[in-house]
Amino acid sequence: MFRLPAAMQVFYKKHIDYITENATNPDKRRYAVAGEAERHFIDLDVYGDSVFYFLPPSWPKAVERVGEDSLRKHGIVPWHIQLAAFQLTEAFKMRDLTRVLRLSAELGHYIADAHVPLHTTSNYNGQKTRQTGIHGFWESRLPELFAEQYEFWEGPAVYQENIMLAAWQAVRESSEARDSVLSFEKILTGTFASDKKYSYELRNNVLTRSYSREFSEQYHAMLAGQVERRMRASIRMTGDIWYTCWINAGQPDLASLTEIKPQATPEKEEETSWIRRLLHIRPEADD
Repeated sequence: MFRLPAAMQVFYKKHIDYITENATNPDKRRYAVAGEAERHFIDLDVYGDSVFYFLPPSWPKAVERVGEDSLRKHGIVPWHIQLAAFQLTEAFKMRDLTRVLRLSAELGHYIADAHVPLHTTSNYNGQKTRQTGIHGFWESRLPELFAEQYEFWEGPAVYQENIMLAAWQAVRESSEARDSVLSFEKILTGTFASDKKYSYELRNNVLTRSYSREFSEQYHAMLAGQVERRMRASIRMTGDIWYTCWINAGQPDLASLTEIKPQATPEKEEETSWIRRLLHIRPEADD
């Protein structure tokens, strides 16, 4: 929010609590709403080594090549970022306060997920390589221990000419980092006694097993700032896309946004409707 221009920042800071609290809503829906889980990841490894040549960044072309069912099975996060950005632009145009806030919060969530290396592989929790638990280790344990050392200022928001390419660039960079995430943990594990790799800590009055501080510190050092870089990149992209959506909507006066009574439309039908509008209104997205 602090990267946004003044015309946007006043509005967003006013609603900072709402956006902070509701940014986790997509995770709360993952196991309750059909079609939600697929929006958080993409298993690039199932498409082979030439995935970025084989898999079109355009949703219609990807559906034509692979089939919609297969795409959804292996995750659609880069395409859903494009869709959510289009929805946010339309919400700005309609001056729909509730929708702008909800979509801003949730778009930031999907963008952040796209920046997690383990969200780009079917081995998302190390379950295929006897590294179960590495997902939470990388994206939760390490930031909890070391985020106070990170620098998060990324300068003013920048307009993105092509949201589709920006989403795929984020996924590509995450994919390039995933080998280090897995291999460094395996190498370090070989140097630790089993009783030194983990420790027990009290969390919410429950004794839980976590990666020990010593193991975490050494792993964090081996990654050489990777977690911080991915977090900063997600911050940068979120601000840029919010700003881009606002610009594309004609820079409406955000003080004029009002609550619009939502239509009683099931979420899946709503998504289908937005996809149809996206394909009809933005055919240039296929280019």
